[in-house]
Amino acid sequence: MNEPGLQLKFVTIGVYGFTADAFFQALQRAGVDTFCDIRWRRGVRGREYAFANSGRLQQRLAELGVRYSHLRDLAPTPELRMRQAAADKVERITKRKRAALGEVFITGYREERLAGFDSRRFVEQLGAGARTVALFCVEREPAACHRSLLAARLQQDLGAEVVHLTPE
Repeated sequence: MNEPGLQLKFVTIGVYGFTADAFFQALQRAGVDTFCDIRWRRGVRGREYAFANSGRLQQRLAELGVRYSHLRDLAPTPELRMRQAAADKVERITKRKRAALGEVFITGYREERLAGFDSRRFVEQLGAGARTVALFCVEREPAACHRSLLAARLQQDLGAEVVHLTPE
């Protein structure tokens, strides 16, 4: 586990709204050393977001000296995403314009992913070198993404600092 006395910090970041340069600069300014990709699928539609597709993303992070992990077990299931999509349809809002998750998603994510989640074990698995950890998905707004639910859980369980990185 991390050395006693050293405070672990979590940042959350999505891809929508960022250029490639701004995205990687935000990670560098935050001092990210460990990058947790918590998407189910590791691709993003749209040419402007090609930098966030798995291969390119991992290559650039490696160049920056940032460790990469794909943690699919923290991604919402396709079924849960479909329930949120149905709620979005009722609200007449697109995924990219959503400002907050619906209750059906929040409840589902907590039951399906966070009920058995052990924050201390998660930190141990990150390794001793983890000091500033990015939790990454695609949504622009943290409240519109499951990464905010995971970050809140880590903050609650560990007292960890959480900072949400968003495009300027």
